Amino acid sequence: MKNEGRTKGKEAIIVGVKRPQGEKGPRYLLKGYGDKEFIRMNSNSYLGMSLDETIIKAEEEASREFGVGPGAVRFINGTFKPHRDLEKKLAAFHGYEDGMIFSCAYATMIGVFNALTSGETTIISDELNHNCIINAIKLSRPKDKKVYKHNKMDELETQIKDSIGKCKRVLIVTDGVFSMRGDFAPLDKVCELSKKYDKEFPENIIVMVDDSHGVGACGKTGRGAVEVANAQGVDILIGTLGKAYGVNGGYVVTNEAVTRYLREKAVTYIYSNPITVGESAACLKVLEFLDSDKGRERLSHMRKLTKKFEDGIKSLGMEIIESVHPIVPLMVRDTQKTIDIVAFLKENGVLSTGLNFPVVPKGDQTIRFQVNGSHTAYDIDCVLGVLRKFKESYKK
Repeated sequence: MKNEGRTKGKEAIIVGVKRPQGEKGPRYLLKGYGDKEFIRMNSNSYLGMSLDETIIKAEEEASREFGVGPGAVRFINGTFKPHRDLEKKLAAFHGYEDGMIFSCAYATMIGVFNALTSGETTIISDELNHNCIINAIKLSRPKDKKVYKHNKMDELETQIKDSIGKCKRVLIVTDGVFSMRGDFAPLDKVCELSKKYDKEFPENIIVMVDDSHGVGACGKTGRGAVEVANAQGVDILIGTLGKAYGVNGGYVVTNEAVTRYLREKAVTYIYSNPITVGESAACLKVLEFLDSDKGRERLSHMRKLTKKFEDGIKSLGMEIIESVHPIVPLMVRDTQKTIDIVAFLKENGVLSTGLNFPVVPKGDQTIRFQVNGSHTAYDIDCVLGVLRKFKESYKK
């Protein structure tokens, strides 16, 4: 792997965090770099809540009351009141009857897929779906699996029609926001196709959306890709607590009957400890914040900074994929240049993520930047200044 250039290399170790000061957002200290400060443009913590003192206090208080770990899996006295409170709150937040929390979103996807896939199920998946979906499909062993070109609804419809009479159940699965590009699935159209052909299958068409990068990060009220598309008919929504909410864990929200079934059948739920009580309490506080005026102000601030960053990169003559989502992909389209830019950014105090083949297709080599709510306009100007310096030096 190393000889082929496919290793990820040594992990950078954060050894300290400086809280926001003046016009600066948080700054991070890395092992081996002394007191050099870094702007973190590669964090999934979109709302910037992981450093919020109110959230930290909620986690500390719950940990002191209940302890730092659950001590057992859920069905063996490992369920605490904040776990169940969070499940109900997440379901209400998204407009569903009930929900479940898992140790992480990856485990959520694996457990839900495995429980809902029978020997008479056909799974239809977008070609750019996340690795967790790809592996969940492999592990669930459906009767058939089909992959449609990215966001091509005519191809999805063809695959649905081709499945009529060949299976009892169709499970359509897509990311809400695609993690490498920051673009959205047309969930309204996916749901319309599901409704159109639902009666052709004895066990219906089920629409499942993994909106881990969308929930809490986009939409006027932070309801994610479903809100952006105004989609009606997403049967099962999977999200993460480890990105916009700034905590840890994964979750699924759906109707009450499916939730009861998943508690009996989702192996990654049954045989794994839940997140800590402290993490549950922290996330409850984040949801409370998100549903307030301050939360909507944070979302608006994030959208403005994203637009500022996009406009700044375009003004440098660089290519991006524009989106209302705070993922800003810089399309470099060259492996060595991607490596060079990431190194130059780090040398100048900016942490970013370079994405090369096979993580992305050849020709789509990308640097993924992620704007979050704790960034400032000054931070964005600093990063744009480094990109400008690279472009000027690279010409030479």
